[in-house]
Amino acid sequence: MAEPLLRVSDLKKYYSMKTGKLFGGKTIVKAVDGVSFDLQAGQTLGIVGESGCGKSTLGKTIIRLIEPTSGKIMLDGDDYTTLSGGDLKKARRKMKLIFQDPFASLNPRMTVKDIIGENIDIDHTYATKAERDDRIREVMEMSGLNLDFMDRYPHEFSGGQRQRIGIARAIVLPPKLIICDEPVSALDVSIQAKIINLLKSLQKEMKLSYIFISHDLSVVKHISDRVAVMYLGHIMEIADKASLYRDPQNPYTQALISAIPKMPGEATGEKIELVGDIPSPANPPRGCCFHTRCVHAMPVCSQIQPELKQVDRDHWCACHLCQGCSKA
Repeated sequence: MAEPLLRVSDLKKYYSMKTGKLFGGKTIVKAVDGVSFDLQAGQTLGIVGESGCGKSTLGKTIIRLIEPTSGKIMLDGDDYTTLSGGDLKKARRKMKLIFQDPFASLNPRMTVKDIIGENIDIDHTYATKAERDDRIREVMEMSGLNLDFMDRYPHEFSGGQRQRIGIARAIVLPPKLIICDEPVSALDVSIQAKIINLLKSLQKEMKLSYIFISHDLSVVKHISDRVAVMYLGHIMEIADKASLYRDPQNPYTQALISAIPKMPGEATGEKIELVGDIPSPANPPRGCCFHTRCVHAMPVCSQIQPELKQVDRDHWCACHLCQGCSKA
């Protein structure tokens, strides 16, 4: 197999948080806790999980919008975690971010033309204004935006149109990888499908790779090649899409997939109810982070944190049960 475009190794992001105690007590919030995965060029990795599991923090840490606490990020063969200054600026051309909120991610004082062209201006990519504007028109057409919109402001557009502006901004300097942080969660269902289809079309046309972050397993199934399931800062399972949806190994993944709404006439299995709330990342449980809500929890689960181990071809799971531990 070819060298991956992106390799994330034991990535951690911890925050220090005041506890509110009289003498300034502090605790450590483990938002991302030892995440590792590879992403091949041209692939889409979906990252799913409940709210608060660390998905968005992971995406922002990978692009270094948030600095990691430890770990390594290899991008296109270079150690992205050690870069700074001009080297970091150059490497960032290869990786862009599409934000979740199309209403908050665009500068209300800038026109569409200037929002999309900002990366060109920072990078001094084109020698003349005419070349700059030609490129802006090109990516607007690629993103399904009317060229008459160039001199308008963000407040004049719908949520779907604003997200298309965000996509055009991300591709104006062609990247290799785009991190999509819940890019359709704030949109109507009918608009979601159009944005997903646009992303798939651009991926094919520009040979892009995606990390697609979402809480919606149906959307992730539609766009992804591989899927990673996160819980409390950990990857619980990662596999190719067909394998994960057909035969989920981790009890947490099984519960999430059982909750996906079914179409009329489609076979329905037993829905697995998750009991209780997600523990606080400031006070995670000992052992497996999911054992407090797991119907299959064994004594070992409360003592030892399971490692992410291969259980099948391109299928990895962090669970004592799927790694052969006895229930006894």
